[in-house]
Formats: sequence, C-alpha cells, structure tokens
Amino acid sequence: MNAKDVIALHDGALAPSAPPAGGGPALRRALEQNHWHNCRLWEQEDLARRRNVPAAEIAANKRAIDLHNQSRNDAIERIDEELLAALRHVVRKPAARLNSETAGAMIDRLSILSLKIHHMRLQTQRTTVDHEHLDTCRKKLARLLEQRADLAGCLDRLLDEAARGESYFKVYRQFKMYNDPKLNPALYNEP
Repeated sequence: MNAKDVIALHDGALAPSAPPAGGGPALRRALEQNHWHNCRLWEQEDLARRRNVPAAEIAANKRAIDLHNQSRNDAIERIDEELLAALRHVVRKPAARLNSETAGAMIDRLSILSLKIHHMRLQTQRTTVDHEHLDTCRKKLARLLEQRADLAGCLDRLLDEAARGESYFKVYRQFKMYNDPKLNPALYNEP
C-alpha cells in the first residue's frame, strides 16, 4: 500500500450513499469504512449548521456526528492494526524512532483532505459568485493540494521506514468517553 493508492480510493468514493460492501482484504475494508464515515460526517456537519430547521433536526445531526465519529476512529484503529500485522516480522533497529502520528491517523487526514479538495474544487466552479470568491477558493484549493502531497510523502516515508525497521508506530486507542454511558457523567447520572 502507498499514499497514491489511498488517495485514489478516497477520490473515487467521495459520495457513496451506502456503506462499503465489506468484501476484500481487512485493510481495504477499514480504509473504505473510515472514508465512508468521513463522508457522512462532512454531510452531517453541514446539516448541523442550518438555521431554519427545528432544533430536533440539529440534535439528530449531532447524534449522527457522534456515531460516525466513533466509527471513523474505530476504523483508524483497525487500519493501524492491519498495517502493524503486515509489519510484524520486521526487525526493529535499535535506533528506530517512534512516530507520534500513526499511519491510520495520516490516512484519515488524507481522507479529510480529499473531501476538502473536492468541495473546494466545487467552489471554484460556481457561476453565481464573484471573481474574488473564485480566486480565493482557487488559492485555497492549491494549498490543500500541496498539503495532501506533503502528507502523502510523509505517509510513504513512514511506511517505507517501518518496513526497514527504522521507525515504528503504535495503535493509539481513542477511548471516546463521551460516547460511553459508563464513562460520561451526563449519561450515567441521568435519572
């Protein structure tokens, strides 16, 4: 796996209406799940900012955001688990450095950048806005593309170094306490 393949997967699935089918290798399934939940998060975040709808609709959007965010984070952890399983036979060199960001977290950021790029590109194609808006959005799009290229290079470097035993990463559990009725005092103290 490399960043180019990840970006192609993300760009090829920008508006899936149904969750991924679930077939294929576990790593690919985790990548698809992560991206699908990021797509749904984007949609729900937009909807949650509406002002001319009943508060109950916004509350429903916020609950959907929590569910998708938890599933997104679960998928990041699965991505890391699968990548580390593939690297389990690599002998770590004594001077190997710990990377503070996991490959799964980087892939998640690439997914979000794919969405930002897609939506910013749509802004550059609008016909009902002034030239200043279009110019501003073109500049932002160029910056987003640069950021994605930089992050892709960092992901490839991390994976290459990890395969040589020169660096490593760990699965960092998110422990989203607000979603757990046993850990969120607002939930476990409800009458």
